[in-house]
Amino acid sequence: MARSTPVKKALRSLTWLVIIMAALAGLNTAASVLAANSKDDTNEWFAGASWVPELALDLQGGTQLTLAAQNTEGGSVTSQQLNQAVNIIRQRINATGVSESQINTQGTNNIVVSIPGKPDKATIDRIEAAAKLTFRPVLYTEAATNSAVGGSDGKTASPTPYSPPASLDATPSTKPTNGSDLAQVTPALQDLYTNYNCAAPDDVTAAPDDEPLVTCDQDGAAKYILGPVEVSGSGISNATSGLATDSQGATTGEWAVNLTFRGQSSDDFRQVTSRLVQLQPPQNQFAIVLDGTVIQAPAANAAITNGKAQITGGFTAESSKTLADQLKYGALPINFQVQSNENISATLGTAQLVGGLVAGLIGLILVVIYSVIQYRALAFVTVLSLGVAAVLTYLVIAIMSWRVDYRLSLAGVAGLIVAIGITADSFIVYFERIRDELRDGRGLESAVEAGWRRALRTILASDSINFLAAVVLYILAVSDVKGFAFTLLLTTLIDIVVVVLFTHPMMQLIARSRFFGEGHRFSGLDPSALGAVYRGRAQFRAPVVDGKRQRSAGEAQRRQTIAERKAQQASGDNGSTPDGKDD
Repeated sequence: MARSTPVKKALRSLTWLVIIMAALAGLNTAASVLAANSKDDTNEWFAGASWVPELALDLQGGTQLTLAAQNTEGGSVTSQQLNQAVNIIRQRINATGVSESQINTQGTNNIVVSIPGKPDKATIDRIEAAAKLTFRPVLYTEAATNSAVGGSDGKTASPTPYSPPASLDATPSTKPTNGSDLAQVTPALQDLYTNYNCAAPDDVTAAPDDEPLVTCDQDGAAKYILGPVEVSGSGISNATSGLATDSQGATTGEWAVNLTFRGQSSDDFRQVTSRLVQLQPPQNQFAIVLDGTVIQAPAANAAITNGKAQITGGFTAESSKTLADQLKYGALPINFQVQSNENISATLGTAQLVGGLVAGLIGLILVVIYSVIQYRALAFVTVLSLGVAAVLTYLVIAIMSWRVDYRLSLAGVAGLIVAIGITADSFIVYFERIRDELRDGRGLESAVEAGWRRALRTILASDSINFLAAVVLYILAVSDVKGFAFTLLLTTLIDIVVVVLFTHPMMQLIARSRFFGEGHRFSGLDPSALGAVYRGRAQFRAPVVDGKRQRSAGEAQRRQTIAERKAQQASGDNGSTPDGKDD
């Protein structure tokens, strides 16, 4: 019964691997079938599902828009305005779910936007629209509880866009007296709020200024019911970041954002803050809304009568500067006119991809040849393990393509090619540990278990370094380098799964086979071919000194530890009997 324990463990591990692969394949198959048979795109969960991973701009080609920035107030567009416009356009494109896009400035007033595939009219309209910064009073808010934000009663939010039932009243029962009046929260508005999905929000960039708004913050962590626009962002004359000061002018050590309003906006801000300071949370909050999304919702602590406000609360130097830039340039007086709209090919990327795939194929063939030469029949475990790793990687990337709109770039392909070496390295470490145990005189089944305990620590240490390097590279890198870092991170995790759930269980099973268990000379696990046969601590029986066995004897000598060599020298044992014959 004890001898069957490793076999049971191996079968259990292989079963879990089959379950994982079947679940991934089943999920992708079901989503692809549902997407193919769906007559509309109302179910965003599986929209665009396919067995073919989405490709990035360098491999697929796409659309390139050249936008000319025009100042609606006259005058030229400054470099600061143009850079902030690039940030706003990037946020808009990311909000539509399009990844791997490229947005750059060109000259003094042009912005070039490159998007994979062919964008729809809604995406282009969203890019062209002028930025809109407004201030709205908060009527109600709550933290998001999951990726599909539901209501306070725990219901799951419906897919967007969502429209309340026509039977619900959308007209306030009494006329609201001001922007903070809760009479504006009609049954239809409350239903929309309950079912609003922060994970896939509606396009609210063109929401009416004189009506309440249901929206979320930038992180999707909270959703809001906001009152009508009461102050326009165009009324901000300046916004800066710096350390806050108290009434005596001393620095408090807390980072803050300082706002200055001009003209009518200063009077409007005074009236609103005078009202909000008398209300209870969350109605005392004044939401700063950029393109329909809440970027900050500070509470009013006092009435601002001079048009100069200060926002504090957990800022860092970087976050305070980001908010100041958003406030200063968020309501850009800029319109964009499309100068050109043309398709761009992936000719260069395709040529590089072919070259990369050829290089990867050559590397894979060399790994297989090396495995066959070094490990004989054991090489089939290497080949099968690489195949399992490839299938898992493909399934994960295919699912991520339609679920989170991941696009495989040329840099990502490079990361997958590098993964061949990472995965093969884990197998080599494990096999060499097993062979070390065989040289110490263990049987194959015992060597597999002892070698696994030693190899696992080394494999985890190596993969941990790769994992940390990939994480740091992903955080610090920009553009295409992130694609390389991401695939490197993904394949490192898959390498651990394959080694634990496939390679080791396969070795546990083949260790019980006659071909490997008896150490066939073509198995790659022949003890006599690996070195001297172990007879006792620091004592070895020298093989016949001819041809291959002479080389094996030399290898056995090199494999001895320092302690074994010293013990052998102290005992005066030269590895043979006095008459020079093997004992």
